[in-house]
Amino acid sequence: MHYQTILFDLDGTLTDPREGITRSVQFALSRLGIDEPDLRALEHFIGPPLLQCFMQTYGFDEATAWQAVAHYRERFAEVGLYENRLFDGVGELLELLLAQNRTLYIATSKPAVFASEIARHFDFARHFKLIYGSELDGTRTDKVELIRHLLEQEGLSAADCLMIGDRKHDLIGARRNGLDAAAVGYGFGSAEELRAETPSYYFQSLAELHRAFMT
Repeated sequence: MHYQTILFDLDGTLTDPREGITRSVQFALSRLGIDEPDLRALEHFIGPPLLQCFMQTYGFDEATAWQAVAHYRERFAEVGLYENRLFDGVGELLELLLAQNRTLYIATSKPAVFASEIARHFDFARHFKLIYGSELDGTRTDKVELIRHLLEQEGLSAADCLMIGDRKHDLIGARRNGLDAAAVGYGFGSAEELRAETPSYYFQSLAELHRAFMT
C-alpha cells in the first residue's frame, strides 16, 4: 500500500457507534410522536447524513427533518457520543501507519465538533493530523464535498491518498475526487452495497486491513 496519506471514515470504520446513534434516533423520533422500539431497525442511520436519512425513511419535509436532527443532537451531545467504542485492533493499526510515516486524517459526515470530542474521549485524536467533519448547519455532510474540501485545505494530491470507509458514501466521495478507496466489511455497509461501488480494495475484517499495510 503505497499511499502517503490515509483518510478514515469514523462511524463503522474506526468506532462502533451503534448504541449511541440508534438510541439518539429513537429519542428524536419519540419527540415527534413516533415509537420505534427496535434499535436494529435504526442502524441504517449509521453513516449517511442524518437530515437526508430522516427525510428518506420517514417522509419528513426538510423543516421536520431539522427538528428531528435537533432532538437527536439534544441526546447525542450529552450521552450518545459516549455510547461508543473503538473497534478492537484500530489502535494497533493507527500506530503501524504512523510508524510508517504516513499522514492520517478523519473525514466524517458527523459534525466536526462531535467527531473531535469522540476522538478526544476515546484517546485516538493524537494519531490524526486533523479531523474533518460537517458543520452543524449541514455544510459538508456530503462526502464528495467533504473530501474535496479536505484536499483543498491540506494541499493534497488525490493520487497520494486512500479513503477507508464502510458505507457507499465514502466510496462515492473518494471516486468523485479521484482517490482510491478501501471498503471495510466489518462496519455497517453490506457487501452488496460496497462492492456495487467497485472500490479499489475490499477488506472483510480489520485484521485483513492491517495485513495489507504490512506488505
